[in-house]
Amino acid sequence: MDKIWDCVIVGGGAAGLSAALVLGRARRATLVVDAGTQSNLAAHGIGGLLGFDGAPPARLYAKGRAELSAYPDVEVRQGEVVAAEVSEEGFAVELADGGVVWTRRVLLAMGMRYESPDVSGLPELWGRSVFHCPFCHGWEVRDKPLAVLADGDRAVHMATLLRGWSDDVVLLTGGPAELTDAHRARLSEAGVVVDERVVAGLRSAEGELDAVVFADGTAMARGGLLIATTLHQRSALAAKLGVDFAAASPVSAEAIEIDAMYRTSVPGVFAAGDVSAQMPQVAAAIAAGSAAAASIVASFMEER
Repeated sequence: MDKIWDCVIVGGGAAGLSAALVLGRARRATLVVDAGTQSNLAAHGIGGLLGFDGAPPARLYAKGRAELSAYPDVEVRQGEVVAAEVSEEGFAVELADGGVVWTRRVLLAMGMRYESPDVSGLPELWGRSVFHCPFCHGWEVRDKPLAVLADGDRAVHMATLLRGWSDDVVLLTGGPAELTDAHRARLSEAGVVVDERVVAGLRSAEGELDAVVFADGTAMARGGLLIATTLHQRSALAAKLGVDFAAASPVSAEAIEIDAMYRTSVPGVFAAGDVSAQMPQVAAAIAAGSAAAASIVASFMEER
């Protein structure tokens, strides 16, 4: 058998790198396996992260990996974990290239996949003038004519929240709205206009949103669009490990259930970041990764 790692971290994003830093400083043999598919790589910048406000996500990850190079017990490896199962030493972790590594602990930190509405022109604008979080991207589109693409309770929350960044907010329901009289009254009080036309696509100019185009051929000039997305697991890895999932919510359909110590239902398997969160945010993922790593270190002390 090859080297037995203290912890294999699946994912080299904000949570994974943060955890690796804490584990490295605790002198724990740590392998980070990073597929390089972080969801926020398309974003113009990280909004609201102290020290990195507005910086491209890739810059944060590059700096994190550079910092890890100072710790001889940490290795960052490009690759993908496709399976893991319990072994005599802890876990046998299978990589996409056919290799297998052994570890005493596993930290799931591979982020989530964002499922967004199927609208023509949306992927090209994603992470800039089309976004899922006003706290991350609202500042960049402040005071512009904005729109929200959603329906029901969540749409009301998103549209009224977005009013903090613009006086001109339109709620696009994409068809006959699932709004109660109370919903409509609240939106009216907030100064949000409801438009129930079917959205056919998005028009851009110089890489930014220019207008929302409707199925009837008309268009509405908008400078930013907040959309309702749902988080899903990137792969079947968590399910293969047998961890429990939290009840689905409008934001996260498949969040991994963890306790206060970031432990999953499977002994030795921990989770941190978007994979176990209901509110995806880089700052929160960094904090979760750090706390999860401390919990992993504590678990070794308890064994001793």
